[in-house]
Amino acid sequence: MAQQNQALGIWLMIATMFIFAVQDGMSRHLAETYNVMMVVMIRFWFFGAFVIAFCSRQPGGLRKVAQSKRPWLQLFRSVLLVLEICVTVLSFVYLGLVESHAIFICYPLIIAALSGPVLGEHVGWRRWVAIGVGFFGVLIVLQPSGGVFSPYAIIPLVGALMFALYGLLTRYVARDDSAMTSFFYTGTIGALTATVTGFAFWEPMSTPDWGWMVALSLFGILGHFMLIKCYEIAEASALQPFAYLQLAFASAFGVVLFSEIVRPNVVLGATIIIGAGLFTLWRERRQG
Repeated sequence: MAQQNQALGIWLMIATMFIFAVQDGMSRHLAETYNVMMVVMIRFWFFGAFVIAFCSRQPGGLRKVAQSKRPWLQLFRSVLLVLEICVTVLSFVYLGLVESHAIFICYPLIIAALSGPVLGEHVGWRRWVAIGVGFFGVLIVLQPSGGVFSPYAIIPLVGALMFALYGLLTRYVARDDSAMTSFFYTGTIGALTATVTGFAFWEPMSTPDWGWMVALSLFGILGHFMLIKCYEIAEASALQPFAYLQLAFASAFGVVLFSEIVRPNVVLGATIIIGAGLFTLWRERRQG
């Protein structure tokens, strides 16, 4: 039964990464026309409503779910996620889906590098070597001698750093709070933060684009719901390698829908980054 659950969890993870890639494509489409802050704000309105409805059905209701032993950290990580999404969507506009994701996938390496000072975890020399190799892959993607490298390349790097810090803080608060409590803060505080930062950028949206906006929000809700189900039925360490498929799916959308070009250095660099990330995951799982 466990093997069946693990297999189902992997297939759900693959489907979830496809959904997230679709979501990224929609985000790029809308952000090319409307302000990124506004797009993220509306998306979080839907997500926040879903989180409240979902958490209210948990044992003890919203009152119990909202109880946190580290409310200020929950607040900070939720605000950080909103800002990270804004930065990442902005990178889609300036760099495209292919190159943004090729750089962004270095975030597991950043998590591994910072897990020592932030979480007090031991990082051995093998993982440090893998981290160094992974960031060499980032340099290959950036290709300082030409090609992708531009001031805009810093945008997905900043997004990866923010998402890595968000992931580390999520692991840190998990020592005292339940996953559902973190989920509640992510949705509610996230929606509030997105409204505060995005409402000033409100602009009229055409009827067809409202359709895209609703679809984006619904895909976001579906993706997060499926992600929850993935981790309910399978081990996180078994699922994490398949998260890299989002790069493949997003790249396919970038090429087919936005006429992006997949450069050889991007393929090579992304392959090195993924390989290094999988190695650090394997070492972490083995030591754990």
